Amino acid sequence: MKKFRAFIASKLNNGNFKYSVSEKLISDLPEGNLLIKVKYSSLNYKDALSASGAFGITKEYPHTPGIDVGGIIEKSESSDFPAGTKVIVTGFDLGVNTCGGFAEYVRVPSEWAIKCPKKLTIKESMMIGTAGLTAGLCIAKIENHMQLDSMNVIVSGATGGVGAIAIKLLNNLGAIVTGITGKKNEEKFLKSLGCDKVIERKLFIESTQSPLNKGLYDAAVDVAGGKILSCIIACMNYNGIITACGNVAGPKFETTVFPFILRANQLVGIDSATSPIEFRQKIWDNFSSTWKLNDLDKICKIVSLNELKVEIEKILKGEQKGRILVKI
Repeated sequence: MKKFRAFIASKLNNGNFKYSVSEKLISDLPEGNLLIKVKYSSLNYKDALSASGAFGITKEYPHTPGIDVGGIIEKSESSDFPAGTKVIVTGFDLGVNTCGGFAEYVRVPSEWAIKCPKKLTIKESMMIGTAGLTAGLCIAKIENHMQLDSMNVIVSGATGGVGAIAIKLLNNLGAIVTGITGKKNEEKFLKSLGCDKVIERKLFIESTQSPLNKGLYDAAVDVAGGKILSCIIACMNYNGIITACGNVAGPKFETTVFPFILRANQLVGIDSATSPIEFRQKIWDNFSSTWKLNDLDKICKIVSLNELKVEIEKILKGEQKGRILVKI
């Protein structure tokens, strides 16, 4: 039986986790009608949570995380995806409670797969990955609400994967972008992405004490949740829109009805894991055409399976910068 290499997170008796790169059998993979040879994956915050046993993510260990896959179909039982097709798989249950993309092979249902657009390489697709898809879903919602050219948009978690791609894309679309960061030394990096202004997270929170502050922003991409989301809501202009897609600063936030009934603001939730496949396809098509980002390598660090342990520890500490591309 054919063997392949995979990154494995194992839970020890004391509750701690250890990581290894070991061989597995193809027969170990879950059922599915597509066997995919993985070329690239990427590291997301959810992967780090899965690898470290965070509550409510992965139920059973040992486990191979990786919610992103870019690869080539090696064996197919679907007429829609013949062998040799380049595909993207993100979200659903991949890398959560099934074997994920930090491995040389995955097996998934064809309903999870999207054909990689012709003008997008597999490597580029994973430079974007779930983080970029999430940013794209946020921006698509905002574009449905307003034209972005010359609009003031604020982005939290600015140096992370979602934030970095959101900033680049918003800048390309003509928005005036403000980035919130807890990393005081990353202003140069954020301005290179396209930020017009950078605000240190602590100062942003301290300057926003009222539930209805002076309106400053037309739209927001919030990766953080918690107190930061509360402050963003308080700073929106009339008819503003806030897209909420993360909770790295906590799942709970406080607000009042005033931003909504006095300023007609909208708060929109973004779910990249189970969003309809047709919507995802549209976002990926955008990234290969009108949203094409030509210098993604500048925000990506390439690592191997053996180097994942260090990067998982970094992302859990809030030290990730840009995107982590995993070359399989």
